Amino acid sequence: MSVQAPEREVRPVRSGRTVRIGPVSASLRWRDVVVPSVAFAALALVSAVSMGRGDFPIGVVDVLRTLVGLGEGPQEFIVLELRAPRVIVGVLVGLAFGVAGALFQTFARNPLASPDTLGITAGASAGAVAAIVLTGGTSTGAILGGLGIPLAALLGALAAGLLLFLLAWRAGIDGYRLVLVGIALWAVGNALIDFLLTRAEIYDASSAYVWITGSLNSRTWDHAVPLAIALAVLLPLSLALNRVLAVMQFGDDTARGLGVRLAGAQTAVVLLAVGLVAFAVSAAGPIAFVSLIVPQIAVRLTGGSRPPLLASGLVGALLVVGADLVTRTVLPEALPVGILTAAIGAPYLLWLLVRGRRQFT
Repeated sequence: MSVQAPEREVRPVRSGRTVRIGPVSASLRWRDVVVPSVAFAALALVSAVSMGRGDFPIGVVDVLRTLVGLGEGPQEFIVLELRAPRVIVGVLVGLAFGVAGALFQTFARNPLASPDTLGITAGASAGAVAAIVLTGGTSTGAILGGLGIPLAALLGALAAGLLLFLLAWRAGIDGYRLVLVGIALWAVGNALIDFLLTRAEIYDASSAYVWITGSLNSRTWDHAVPLAIALAVLLPLSLALNRVLAVMQFGDDTARGLGVRLAGAQTAVVLLAVGLVAFAVSAAGPIAFVSLIVPQIAVRLTGGSRPPLLASGLVGALLVVGADLVTRTVLPEALPVGILTAAIGAPYLLWLLVRGRRQFT
C-alpha cells in the first residue's frame, strides 16, 4: 500500500504592493524581492570563496579582481581556467534543478514531486551508464568520454520524461497519477542501471558509479557553455509561466474556469521541467534531492502559497555550490557533491512520508 504525501495547502497570502508597467500589473510582496536578493548575494560570496580554495589559496578580493579583469597572470589561469568552470557549472545546475523542482511541485500540488522521485534522473543515469559500460575500452568509448556521456544522459532523461508524459496522460495530467507513474519509472531506471553494472568491467563500473553519484569534478567550459545556452532559453520560458502556475495551484476546475488552457499549460510545464533536468544531469550527473528540498525551503522563506521559481533556482544554486565547497574543504576527504546532497535530502524525504502517513491515518 503506497503512501501519498499530502498536497500542500493553498493558503491565502497578504497582497503586496501593485506594480504597473504599461498595461501589465502585478502584486509584489517584499519577501519576493528580499529573498532572491539575499540568495543571490550569498551565492556570489560562496562562489568567490569556492574559487579561492584549493592547493593554491586565493583571497576573495583577489578572486573578484580577477573576475573583472584586474588579476595577475597566474591567478587568472587558476581562477578562470581551473576553478571558475566548476563553480559556474554548479551554479547553473543548481538553478536548473531548483526551477524544475518548483515547476513539478506546483504542477502536481505535491511536495514529493521532483525529478528524483519521477524517474527523470534515473533515466539520465541509465543513459550515461549505458554509454560508459557498452563502449568501455573501445575507440567509440574514448569519443563518448568527451561528448557522448553527457549526450547519452540527455537522451535518457528526455526518454524518461516522454514516457512519464505519455503514461500519465489521460485527457490531461493528474498530479497524483504523475507521481505514481514516476515512481514506477524510477524503479525501472534503477533496475536497468544495476543490470548494466553487473555486466560491466570493474574499471567501467567504477567510472559509472562515480558519475551517477553527481559530481562537479573536472568540469570545464565545455560543460558550462552548452548548459548556459540551454538555460538561456528554458529559464525565461519557465518564468513566463509564473502567472499560469499561480492559477493551476488552485486545481484543474478553477484553472479552467479562469480561462487557462489546461492541457497546453500542463504540457508546457512538464516539458520545460524535463528539459531543465535533462541538461543539468548531462552536465554534472544526477545530484540527488536538490529539486526535492529546495522548492520547500524557498516557499517557507518567501511565505507564499507555492514554490517560487526564481527563489527556488537561486537557493538551488547556493545549495549545490555550498555543498561542493564543503566536500572539498571541510570533510576529511573530497567527495562527490551528490553524496552530501543525498545525505541532506534523504532524511527530508523520510519526514515527508512519515508526515503523510500520519495525516492519512
